[in-house]
Formats: sequence, structure tokens, C-alpha cells
Amino acid sequence: MLGKFFELLYHKIFINIVVERNQTVVYVEVRDKNGMINNDSKHFQTTSLDNKIIAYINLFVTQSPYHYISMLDTSDIQGAIPSCSKKDIATFCDIESSKYMCYNKSWAYYSSKQNLNFLKQNYSKVGLDFIFSPFLILVNFFKDKISNPNTLYILVEDNNITISVFNESELLYGDHIDILANNEGDELLMDEVADEDLELDLDSSIDLDDIDAMDDIDGIDDFGDIEDLDTLDEIDEFAESETLEDENRSSQDNLGELNDDYKRFSLIQNSVDYFYKDARYKSEFVQSVFIADAIGVSGDLKRYLEEEMFVSVFVRQLDLAAELCEIAKMELA
Repeated sequence: MLGKFFELLYHKIFINIVVERNQTVVYVEVRDKNGMINNDSKHFQTTSLDNKIIAYINLFVTQSPYHYISMLDTSDIQGAIPSCSKKDIATFCDIESSKYMCYNKSWAYYSSKQNLNFLKQNYSKVGLDFIFSPFLILVNFFKDKISNPNTLYILVEDNNITISVFNESELLYGDHIDILANNEGDELLMDEVADEDLELDLDSSIDLDDIDAMDDIDGIDDFGDIEDLDTLDEIDEFAESETLEDENRSSQDNLGELNDDYKRFSLIQNSVDYFYKDARYKSEFVQSVFIADAIGVSGDLKRYLEEEMFVSVFVRQLDLAAELCEIAKMELA
């Protein structure tokens, strides 16, 4: 009874942490019994807990004893298993080194004990109440679609891709992919794809290799000081070199975006192929794909999946830190 009384005096504050490739996002919601009073979000250009993040979190922690700090699991060793049986789980992961949880007594998700302990230790200055799996984010975000037949659900983050296949609410397969860990093995493949997609007509287009040649770099250096350009021809030549640099930079940006999307597609396709071939899974051919897009991927990823896997693809944007907050509220409901 006394606890309920104090809950009326203080607001509930949900603090949610998502670590991305080059930054940390902290999203905060302040709530009373009637719902959300206000929210706030801040991006920090670091991937570790620094004094600025601590100070920001403490601004809210000091406002109420009913504060809850949640973090998205960043472990590269995690996954989902189509069973809650300890015996079955042991065939998919090392039980001794993993922590696993059952979901609705039908399937389980797991993560590395070492990595979970690492997160708790690194964030001990603020204290973590919850570390939530990206599989929970995926299932909750698509709860209105999870009963669909033979559907692939994908959460696209900056660093990771989380994949699950459900058939009428039954989990068939789950995978968590660290994109950065797969970078080196995919570099040659990305270069080959880029060469195929960006074939240039040497008679009418700019050859990126020619622009990057050392002779051309030396030529650009000659134009370092605009005051030394004495003739209109030289001015025109300088302007032309500036245009070439701009076009080159734009082409490289587009190439990087193309490579990222193709890399994601390739990793997703490899994972689905593994699902089809591994006898441990009850394989069913995927009929449709739902993407939870946390970073704003281009339409190329959707196109690759549709053209190469012959499936219908639907994309939803999501705020990952705000979605993490939804899971925390459900945990305390």
C-alpha cells in the first residue's frame, strides 16, 4: 500500500540506451498513471559511457526513485531458437556460456554471458535494470503481422541485422548478424558487384580509376593557389577539375550506399539459405518479408530481396530507442 502511495507522488522515468556504430542514443520518457508527460532524446558522439552521458542520465535519475535504465543487447553472440526445451537449446548454442530466456513457452532467445556481464560492468556507473534482446524488439514491432504464414522479419541496425522466420506465430528460425565482423570477407564481393553495376563508357563518362591516378592528383595540386591562375583558360581548367572532384565524390558516396545495401542483402540471403539447408530447422519457404528499418536504408535493399528471393517486401521505419522503451514498459506492466 505504501509503495502505491509513493508511486502517486513520483513519476516513472524510462531511460533507454542504444549504441550504434559511431554514436550512442539515449531516449527518455517521463510518465504518470495517465500516460506520457514528456520525452527527450539525445545523441552522443561516442560508443562508450562517458561523463556527458552519465550527466544526462543523472538529470532524470535524480527526479524520481522510480527510474528504469534499459539497454539494447549489443552482443555479437546471440540468436533465437525454435524451442524452450533445455535439451533442444543445447543443440543450437553452448548453454554453459549463454544465458537464454523463453518467450511464451514456445521459443527461446539467448546471448553470451560474457558479453552481458561486460555490458553490466561498463555501465555500472549508471546501473542497468534491463538488457533487452533485439528479437524482442522485432517480435513486438511486428506483433500485428507475426501470425502471417512463412514470413521473414528483419531488424536493420547500423551494426547488426536481426532475422527471424515465423509461420503463424511459431518461430522457425532466428539469426543475429554482426555486419562489421563480416566486412573483410565481403570486400572482394562488393568490389565485383560495384564493377558490374557501375560499368562506365570511356568515351562519354568519367573513369574513377583515371581520376584517382597519381598523374591526375599531381595535376590538381598544381592548382592549389587560385591567385596563380593568370589566364581565363587556366580558370576554366580549375573549375573543370573542381567539377570532376565533386562528381567523383558523389559517385563514391553512391557506391558506398550501394555496397552497404548489397552487403546487407548478401548476409540476409546467406542466412536464409542456411535456414533452408540446416536439418535442425523446420524449413518453410519464405513468402514475404517485413523490414524494421532503424537507420534509413535505401530502396536498393528492398529491390535486391524482391528480385533475388522472389518475395514481397514491406518496410517500416522505427525509432529503436523509443521501441526499446516500449519493451521496458511492458516488462513493468
